[in-house]
Amino acid sequence: MGSSVRELAAATPGTRDRYIDLLRVASLGTVVLGHWLMAVVAGDGVGNLLAVVPELQPLTWGLQIMPVFFFVGGFSHALSYRSLTRKTDGSVYAAFLRARLQRLLRPTMVFILVWGAAALLVQLLGDDGDSTGLTGTALRLVAQPLWFIGIYLAMVAFTPPLLRLHERYGWGAFAALVAGAALVDGLRFLGGVPFVEFLNFAFVWLAVHQLGFLRADGRIRMPSALAAAGLAGAAGLVAFGPYPLSMVGMPGEKVSNMAPPTLALLFHGLWLVGAVELLRTPGTRFVQRARVWRVVVAANGIAMTAFLWHLTAMLGVYGAMIALGIPLPAPASADWWAQVPVRIAVAAVVTALLVAAFRTFERPVSAAPGAAGKGGSGPAAALGITLCLFGVLGLSMVGFGGMLQGKSAMLVAVRVTAPVAVAMALIGWLLVETAGRGRRTAS
Repeated sequence: MGSSVRELAAATPGTRDRYIDLLRVASLGTVVLGHWLMAVVAGDGVGNLLAVVPELQPLTWGLQIMPVFFFVGGFSHALSYRSLTRKTDGSVYAAFLRARLQRLLRPTMVFILVWGAAALLVQLLGDDGDSTGLTGTALRLVAQPLWFIGIYLAMVAFTPPLLRLHERYGWGAFAALVAGAALVDGLRFLGGVPFVEFLNFAFVWLAVHQLGFLRADGRIRMPSALAAAGLAGAAGLVAFGPYPLSMVGMPGEKVSNMAPPTLALLFHGLWLVGAVELLRTPGTRFVQRARVWRVVVAANGIAMTAFLWHLTAMLGVYGAMIALGIPLPAPASADWWAQVPVRIAVAAVVTALLVAAFRTFERPVSAAPGAAGKGGSGPAAALGITLCLFGVLGLSMVGFGGMLQGKSAMLVAVRVTAPVAVAMALIGWLLVETAGRGRRTAS
């Protein structure tokens, strides 16, 4: 592995934007660390450190860095789609989906299959997956990060039409998405329109994604203004509007900035994008160092696998502590804080072991000879990504527990069960894979 990483790093084209790769790794790493810090397990179940110590909630304005990952995604998707259109005859939609999603969906499907099988085994052994126990809580919590996969799928799916709008209207296309998010929140909070808030899963995150298109074309020329506007907007909305202080979801809160996302979270994303763009010059110098770049290359090769399994690792650490009779200090107590470095270190080791077991599914698979010459089935690929999107979002809400009892959760306005969500995700993935392979050209 070390030699291959060294070779990949050495073969990096001089034109590659290494800072974007650094942002991708840093943003996912920050999310993982944040989850490990926020998870608190006590005798009465699993909680959230930010609920125990509300004074720490302002930290989410720095630690809720997922908008940066989606911004990076927009940049990469723009370059990838334009590259394919130059190389491929006919429709490139199916090939684009497969190229962008191969390293995302394969490890995700393996994760779903492993946890789905584990959930069935637990129930067959007599545990009904009740959400009040640690096992039931784990079956629910490990699926929650799948919401990120669902949103990312939507971003890839909408890249071609939104990129065309960007190329025609530039900042106007971004402004239209911001206006859509503002309208949705207005209808939600002022008009009381039911279910309208779910539209902001699209408007908010696609607006952040659109900033990546602008970055790809060098059109973010005043990052300080973007950061200031975002920070002022988010602060104003939290201070005078119905928005909570925390930029991550909190247990029992009436309004969440995350699920569904709000206009306040969109402004939070603006300030983060402005901030990372202000750091672009020193960040680029930093990642040009050979050793740093090798670390970034290695981390990018396993990032999705690590993200998928990091909560499994942390819950495994807590489960081992309970099984071994190691005392669980009161959350946020001095003893609890003293345990934090040890728990995180052990969770990192367990995550590394899980990555070693499953990283092979994240490696890209070469296209068949001649497949790049023809586009695949666009409609089949579109159906596949839609099924995948709803499948993984459904799983993120219902979890893996209660699979045999028909336990369900509300996905927008439709109830979904775990078996149905698993089936949609798997069928969708197969459609994306097969449609995106294209047809082999005659030699």
